[in-house]
Amino acid sequence: MARKPETKRRVKLHGFNNLTKTLSFNMYDICYTKTKEEREAYIEYIDEQYNSERLTGILRTVAEIIGAHVLNVAKQDYVPQGASVTVLISEGPVVEAPAPAEPLDAPAGPLPAAVVISLDKSHITVHTYPEYHPDEGISTFRADIDVSTCGEISPLKALGFLIHSFDTDIMTIDYRVRGFTRDIKGRKLFIDHDISSIQNYIPDEVKAQYDMIDVNVYQEHIFHTKCKLRQFELDNYLFGYTKEKLTPEEQRNIAAQLREEMDEIFYGQNMKRKP
Repeated sequence: MARKPETKRRVKLHGFNNLTKTLSFNMYDICYTKTKEEREAYIEYIDEQYNSERLTGILRTVAEIIGAHVLNVAKQDYVPQGASVTVLISEGPVVEAPAPAEPLDAPAGPLPAAVVISLDKSHITVHTYPEYHPDEGISTFRADIDVSTCGEISPLKALGFLIHSFDTDIMTIDYRVRGFTRDIKGRKLFIDHDISSIQNYIPDEVKAQYDMIDVNVYQEHIFHTKCKLRQFELDNYLFGYTKEKLTPEEQRNIAAQLREEMDEIFYGQNMKRKP
């Protein structure tokens, strides 16, 4: 008689799942801004495109993907730039909670801002950081998103959506599981799902576009993945014009500066430029 295939049994817990799962998604967008006017125009563009409305839309979708419930939203755009958003979320429906202030299908997109979404014992936060080189004309836009959940909902479900929501040259992604919960016999469980790498949760078409490095500490349930865009097209890094307006020498010098900037961010260290 043929043996029936084994099925993975669901572990019965004693009370609430107390594990905390945290996904940290860090992205960089890099741009060459030769003059002060170009830099100011780039920052203005970031401020217009990545406002609190659009970032709130991203966080609402993240909450929907992981199965959390939005209870309340508060957001604020700042002068001259930046914004903040705070959203209260619960893992399950709350009867007394007010209706969300905005529909869940709000437009998604990044912004130069700080955003916090608070869950019932969990939270989602976003902070953004525009920055520029004082001498060489390179501007960077960085966004940090943390999705921390308690219980059975997993922040990893939203990773693919987050990647597609931002135009990224460099990504640093961390995932860790903390605390413990107990089964009905009192035995501690320090993780409740199988994972070998964050790359398991990155879409294949995205992995094909990036060089990746993993640093994983399995016994501590710490997972780290860095990604750098493989293809380099100078026109994608010029703000307001194309490379045809530059001499071949200017194109080579700017491309070298941009590649060096990307390598330093990716490897986390300053590098001496080759002559």
